[in-house]
Amino acid sequence: MSATPVQGKSSTQDQSVEPVTFDISGMSCAACASRVERAVTKLDGMDAVVNYATQRAIVFGADPTDADQIIDNIRSAGYDAHLRSDEDADLWTQRANHQRLRQLRIRLIVAALLTIPLMDISIVLALVPKFRFPGWELALLVLSVPVVTWCAWPFHKIALLNLRHRTVTMDTLISLGVAVSFIWAVVTVLFPSVLDGTDAWVGFSWAPDGAQALYLDVAAGVTMFQLAGRYFETRSRRKANQTLDALMQIEAATVRVVTDEGTVEQPVSQLQSGQVFEVRAGESIVADGIITQGSADVDVSAMTGESQPVFLETGASVHSGTVTTNGYIHVEAQQVGGHTRLRQMAQAAEEAQARKSAVERLVDRVVRYFVPGVIALAIISGLAWWIFGQHVSTAVMVAVSVLIIACPCALGLATPTALMMGMGAGASRGILVKGMDALEASGRVDTVVFDKTGTLTTGKMRIIDAVPVDEFSVVDLFAFTAAIERKSNHPLARGVVDAAERLENVAFYNATDIQEIPGRGMVGVVGQQQVLAGTAHLLDDYGVEIPPRDAVDGSEILVAIDGRFAGSIVLGDVIQTGAHQAIAAMRHMGLHTVLLSGDRQNVSEALGRELGIDTVIGDTTPLEKADVVERLQAEGRNVVMVGDGINDSVALSTADLGIAVSQGTQVSLQSADAVLVRSDLLAIPEAVLLSRQTLRTIKQNLFWAFAYNTGAIPIAVAGLLNPLISTLAMALSSTLVISNSMRLARFDPRRTISRALRSASQIRQTNPNESTQKP
Repeated sequence: MSATPVQGKSSTQDQSVEPVTFDISGMSCAACASRVERAVTKLDGMDAVVNYATQRAIVFGADPTDADQIIDNIRSAGYDAHLRSDEDADLWTQRANHQRLRQLRIRLIVAALLTIPLMDISIVLALVPKFRFPGWELALLVLSVPVVTWCAWPFHKIALLNLRHRTVTMDTLISLGVAVSFIWAVVTVLFPSVLDGTDAWVGFSWAPDGAQALYLDVAAGVTMFQLAGRYFETRSRRKANQTLDALMQIEAATVRVVTDEGTVEQPVSQLQSGQVFEVRAGESIVADGIITQGSADVDVSAMTGESQPVFLETGASVHSGTVTTNGYIHVEAQQVGGHTRLRQMAQAAEEAQARKSAVERLVDRVVRYFVPGVIALAIISGLAWWIFGQHVSTAVMVAVSVLIIACPCALGLATPTALMMGMGAGASRGILVKGMDALEASGRVDTVVFDKTGTLTTGKMRIIDAVPVDEFSVVDLFAFTAAIERKSNHPLARGVVDAAERLENVAFYNATDIQEIPGRGMVGVVGQQQVLAGTAHLLDDYGVEIPPRDAVDGSEILVAIDGRFAGSIVLGDVIQTGAHQAIAAMRHMGLHTVLLSGDRQNVSEALGRELGIDTVIGDTTPLEKADVVERLQAEGRNVVMVGDGINDSVALSTADLGIAVSQGTQVSLQSADAVLVRSDLLAIPEAVLLSRQTLRTIKQNLFWAFAYNTGAIPIAVAGLLNPLISTLAMALSSTLVISNSMRLARFDPRRTISRALRSASQIRQTNPNESTQKP
């Protein structure tokens, strides 16, 4: 990452230090996550980011040897923690989630079995005096005790913990509401005279004369509804979190290694680079490598999002986490263990929560001050009602309503659940986003800057033209040039050699004294003739006269044989699959496209015209690429940079969002905020559409959460909300936010892109003279 923070990127943690991940249990709201963060940051040199939605903490400045000390601090704050490792992380998490759900379910069942009859009986007896029997108040009181104590214990436990640490959370509001309601009910049972002169309050209206309110139904009802909301919230959150955890679940546990004596089955963790292993039909490939024998149809959907299996044969690359649907292959392992693409994806997905979005940080600050403000407002509201002549029982219920209705649970879930689902949806489509802030930034971009070679083009060259002069022929050009270019790894040289091998009547000469001159070309001797193949500077250096010729839109190799100019071979880049559709889709989405290349201006412009790119800038150095990005940002643009090489790393870090293609160098992958796991460039507009939909979902969630709290609190203060209605509305609010976020799993950006491309095609057919390309 760049040294100077840019918009959309978090710089609070040192990304160069390997973080340590912990699973946390016992957190019930966003404020709990803040307390865990503070507990860890008390340790010297450590910083932590805790995500309430994923129930995980990432600690910076620590190593696994500090785990016990970190766990002790977290436990002293009232929560449990476990060092997350590949071997037992999922088992511990599943056990903790299962135990939490089981406890919530049991408490909810008990609360429902006691509360439902309690509410029915108490309302009937309170409103109809003739049905009352001696000691009816005491009987109802005894029935409610298990609900407001044991069933509500999770809320009371956190509230007591808060009191010890002199902090408050949403559980404090719930515990206070239950406790105040129950204590007031006990007071009314022991001292009935306190109710003299007041009426029972049911729902939105006052009960008839003679009615008597105990408020036990409020204490028990709040507990039952809160437990129900917490239970369904926990279930939904666990389901949402499985989207990212699924990356590691597709990895096999054992592998069959091919040896001279046969195959030996062993744990995947013991597989080493260079070993050959076999994969049968229906089995998962456990390492990145090369097929050395056989062929198979491979399901790559888990890695790239492609729906159809891909046929691969000897020499093709395969990746860990993909599955053969048929066939039989031998694979030579190249990247194993933590170095496979699958593990890197899983690690990036795991660490993505360490970079909070700007919206999340804002919500954290709001929640931190909102809860104590609500408690103060509840006390002031109750006192105001009492001071201005209302009965104390009415004042108590107003205060309880304010406490319950104001619980900002939905506010704490609005952003992380949507971002988590958005990241999971991206991962399933071959778009790996490294941080929640990056996902947020990608939804705001309006300009997409592309590197050329390796990004828009494959890096392989195709022959555009061959122009011999004088007595030389096309066959002569390719035969002599290929003879000396065979020793070079330059893309232009490989393009010439590949083309020569496909031509008929081309004799492959043996060359001697081959010399590669960096930046100039190749020199060699074929038979008794010196052959030059390269730039005009190379031919000038050897005194070869070059006749005037027209400029070409491509990379040109000038050829001289035995001191005479023999002609030129013009090559062009092979455009990546889906590049035309990707650029068209982005233009239709209103994105400004820029081609930023180190290649010559005329070559870059030719590619830009073919693809329909808005702005083309060639002849740029790596630092100049970053300067161009900064200039675009200075113009007020939100820039995404797409690249693959070391020369793109500075620009990737400078942009608001850096996207690296998966075939890129390790430096570019580390510098980027997102990685395209699949080679299809349509993943870029898909990522932007998914990000926009995620931001739209976040705004919907936040609107509902803020509107709910800000709109409901005045109603509660005005005495128009029964606490039971308040707690039911609060539980439904959290459920609505989670359900809205989970809709992202069903969002398919490909449909939107297909409609856009069909629409653009129809427009071109209707207006054939209208060009969609800009010079």
